[in-house]
Amino acid sequence: MDCFMLGSAARQSLESRGYLILPRFLSLAQVAQFNHRIEEIFAEEGTSAGTEFKQEPGTRRLANMVDKGELFEKIIETPFILECIEAVLGPDFKLSSVNVRSANPHGNCGQPLHIDGGELPDERGYSVCNSVWMLDDFTKENGALRVVPGSHRWHSRPQSGVETDDEILLTGMAGTVVVMNAHMWHGGTDNRTSLPRRAMHVYYTRGDKPQQQYQKRWVRPEVQARLSPLGRKLLALDDPRNDELSATGSGMSGFLK
Repeated sequence: MDCFMLGSAARQSLESRGYLILPRFLSLAQVAQFNHRIEEIFAEEGTSAGTEFKQEPGTRRLANMVDKGELFEKIIETPFILECIEAVLGPDFKLSSVNVRSANPHGNCGQPLHIDGGELPDERGYSVCNSVWMLDDFTKENGALRVVPGSHRWHSRPQSGVETDDEILLTGMAGTVVVMNAHMWHGGTDNRTSLPRRAMHVYYTRGDKPQQQYQKRWVRPEVQARLSPLGRKLLALDDPRNDELSATGSGMSGFLK
């Protein structure tokens, strides 16, 4: 990963458009390392892949990724990404989940426009912020992310089946990362090519909200024991408030049932 600094232009992009594109944030060697491990996990888990959270038609999914290798333990601590997350959510935030989504070749995997967790901003401001790590090139044909710039400021959820001329496609080379205010309307598109299109979603939420996947429950004790102090903090392992919130409030998706 190259060194980045969150300057005023980047902050303005997150605030006004709702997203920030970071080209070539991962090297091709790092991309290959992630994809190798991800394909190993898909092979190991078979038809149960993704069941810690939710499966999705037209895709392969993985969940609970912090529990599945040090690659994923470390990625949640990426300093520049955390700086971006803080710019959106403020200093009180934690990891909500790390998932992988692979859009199947020639798959009807388009998603409705949605906001993550169905969460609207409240009196404290924004509460959800996601980062999409492109592990294959995102193109117009293979299921790239569509977004509606500025919609995070509308304080509304898209109605079922709604479409808008305001949406754009976010494309990029493998290794690119998109940080986005997850109140912004967004969704994946159909993959019309003969190859899968893989991405990792490293998703954070404000400290007073439940985690999408209750990390303390899902991450094995031996993995918890080797985490850094920052990793423990991000997973909210020693936070009684999170225990109360996530014990009954986790599992929310923006559109998956």
